[in-house]
Order: sequence, then C-alpha cells, then structure tokens
Amino acid sequence: MRWATTLRCGLVGMLAALLPQSQAAGLKLIDIPATDSIPVLNAAVWSPCARPAVAKRVQAFLVNASRNCPVEGEKLPLIVISHGFTGSLYGHHDTAEALADHGFLVVSLNHTGDSGASMKYPWEMRAFEQRPVEIRRVIDYMLDEAPEASRIDPSRIGVFGFSRGGFTALVAAGGTPDFARSGLRCPKDRPLCRQIETEAGIARDWAHDERINAAAAVDPLNAFPDAASLRRIRIPLFLWISERGGDGVEPAAEARLRGWLPTVRNYRVVPKAGHFAFLAPCVEAAAKEAPEICRDAPGFDRAAFHRKMNAELLDFFNQALDIKP
Repeated sequence: MRWATTLRCGLVGMLAALLPQSQAAGLKLIDIPATDSIPVLNAAVWSPCARPAVAKRVQAFLVNASRNCPVEGEKLPLIVISHGFTGSLYGHHDTAEALADHGFLVVSLNHTGDSGASMKYPWEMRAFEQRPVEIRRVIDYMLDEAPEASRIDPSRIGVFGFSRGGFTALVAAGGTPDFARSGLRCPKDRPLCRQIETEAGIARDWAHDERINAAAAVDPLNAFPDAASLRRIRIPLFLWISERGGDGVEPAAEARLRGWLPTVRNYRVVPKAGHFAFLAPCVEAAAKEAPEICRDAPGFDRAAFHRKMNAELLDFFNQALDIKP
C-alpha cells in the first residue's frame, strides 16, 4: 500500500491474438467536474484508436499511446481502474492500453486524498470510504456527461483495482468491509488505526454500484472479516494475489478471500511475485530510484508477467461481460 517518493508526487494469448485490434490505445486526460460531495477528479481515458502510438515517459513508466486520438467504435464496454495507496492514474497504464487496444474504453483516476498527486488524508477512514464513491462518480460521468457517453454500452461495465484499489473494486461490487473485525494489522500511531479501534461497531454506509457487472482485484487489501461481508457480490470476479505479498498485504489474508468469494472465475497465486509486481514495469531510471517498487525477485520477469496477466484480464472481461470477438 506504500509507494516510494518518486511515485507519490498459451490459450488466452491465442484468443487475444484473434480479437480485433485498433492500432493503439488513445489517451486523453480529463477533469471530471465536482459535485456537491465530490471534488474534481483527475482521470485518464484510454480508448480504441486508429492512429499509431507514441511512447513517452510519464512518472516511472513508459506510456505507449496516441494522445487525444478520436475514439473508434460503438457500444464500447467500460472499465474503471482504481490504483493503490498513494498511487497514480498511470500505475496500470499497460493494462489500460491492452484493454483499449481490444475495444474497451478505460478510465483510470487519481483518488482524492489518497494518490501521489493528493496526499490530504491517506491514513484516515474517509480515504477508504471515498474511493468507491469516486468509482460511482466516474461511471455516472462517463454514461451521462462525457463526450464518449453515446459510445458506451451501459450493460457492460467492469472495474479493476490493485491493493487499496482491489479493496475498492470489491466494495463497489457489493462487499462490506469491517476493519475492526478483519484482523488487519495496523500501526497504532496512524489516525486510521486509532479510528478502527475507537469506532469499532459503527455502521458505515459503503457505496456499491449495481451497474458493475465484472470486477478484477489484484493483491487487494483484505478488510473483510468473513464470507458474510462479501455475500452481496454476485458478479464474476478475477482474483490474483502475490506469493510474497508486502507493504501491509499478507498472502494468508489474501488467500482467505478465495474461499469467501464463490463467483471467482480466475484465481491465481503468482509465484515469486511481490506486492508491487502488479504495477506496470518501470523504466530503468525509475528502477534505480525506487527499487522497492520497481525491482522484483530474481527469476521474476515483470514485463512477461504483465503480458500474461493482461491477456487473461482481457479474456476474463470478454467472457464476464459477454463480449463476442
């Protein structure tokens, strides 16, 4: 859940190869207007595009997209991406690009108060409560206000999240967390942990969104105490966890989720992977600046892993959202 300083400011492959592809992912940065309860949200829209991509370093990553490219296609499925603790809308750019290349409209956002661009309250409960609210706001905007609204199929909406973003995806899909009962380890010197202790038993109104028809969570923060807290999730799920964990995410706690989620269609414990292996591969300079984020265990190839994961995510969303190649 912690980002380094530089990031703070076989069959599936065959199926993917057979799917129609655009030339590149289009990329457009947007500001989603504020509402009475939600501030302006900075976001990126990745879309099918008929122009060639241009590679450009952004933060720790090499983003391969065509900037401000006209959107190709109609009846596009929509995927919303939720980053981890103090993460970035670029942290899963390769996944967004892979989906957009195959006909998805993808929106990634910077979460308010809990992103590298805005560290207002990352260790307060409201950082967690606000996240699924912001996912719902993104979906509202894309369906009702965005220039691309008429091109989106409202019956085919999914969400992808990593770490706190994986938690966010599970909540948005219907999960009801209970931090006090979850057994989540939390240092007592942090406001969030004091809140968990002093506010145990207080019912919270977590935001769910029934328009979401498929959810992918990778190394999600597990603040769910039992199967009952997840019983409202009835949609297809993709759940991958790292073998080694790290940064507050514990493999044993992650593995419990599998038994509590009967709708999981794709589950994997990724050998040799640490928590940050789910972030897009870093450029070499960033790897030297932030090795704890960008470096992996000997023998683990993050680029190859992401190619496989993105192909399986594509296959999962195509099947879960009933998209025909």
